[in-house]
Amino acid sequence: MTADLSPIDKAKYVAARRAVEFVEDGMRVGLGTGSTAAWMVRCLGELVREEGMMITGVATSSRTADLAREVGVNVKTLDEVRWLDLTIDGADEYDPNLNLIKGGGGALLHEKVVATASDQMVVIADLSKQVDTLGAFPLPVEIIPFGWQTTKALIEEMLSNVDVLGRSASLRLSGTEPFRTDEGNYILDLHLRRVAQPAQLSLVLNQIPGVVENGLFLDICDILVIGNADGTVEVRDINNGTIEHERVDVVDTDNLFVDVQD
Repeated sequence: MTADLSPIDKAKYVAARRAVEFVEDGMRVGLGTGSTAAWMVRCLGELVREEGMMITGVATSSRTADLAREVGVNVKTLDEVRWLDLTIDGADEYDPNLNLIKGGGGALLHEKVVATASDQMVVIADLSKQVDTLGAFPLPVEIIPFGWQTTKALIEEMLSNVDVLGRSASLRLSGTEPFRTDEGNYILDLHLRRVAQPAQLSLVLNQIPGVVENGLFLDICDILVIGNADGTVEVRDINNGTIEHERVDVVDTDNLFVDVQD
């Protein structure tokens, strides 16, 4: 089955496989959302089924919760668990300081709450997500539906005063209707192209009435696991200042690869 994986899926898989090595028996683990995180959830399910590992998962979206239950991971709410040992999630972009843009899957609010309620955040990605400066990927901003066009106008006006290259915002759609997050909110995607001062931008965005949260994850990621299509991974630990290169054994596990979707 692994021979049928595309190069990008193989890179995602080996990153996920390496990341779950940080999970220990009895841990409370935040479960990210997105295609790379889906590989991780299935790898955790394999640990539960085949090694009898006891894991409590807190999902960042309803679809992640559904997948986790399907593969045998015990799922609880953050209110039930209160604090997490570890969160593993993907990213849409990462820079050399392990700052991230997240929210391409529409779960940025839950993802940020869960990540900040964790002792450690491990991010899994491939080299295509690496940038020198954040901003090539549109920055998601979760907003309340009430007065959303006013909120959009306020954001675009604010962007004229910060160091970015693009200043347009678009409402994310699902078909012909606005995309709704799990909290029932809308998402604006900001087409900035380059964010020179992400900390400043994050601060001013969250001061705008109607904005719930933005997709800049700054000083949250502790470890980055980068997967490659040749089965190798790079593990960057920003706290220890280490970079390690390893090879991940890719084994045929048919039930691991069924129906993994974005």
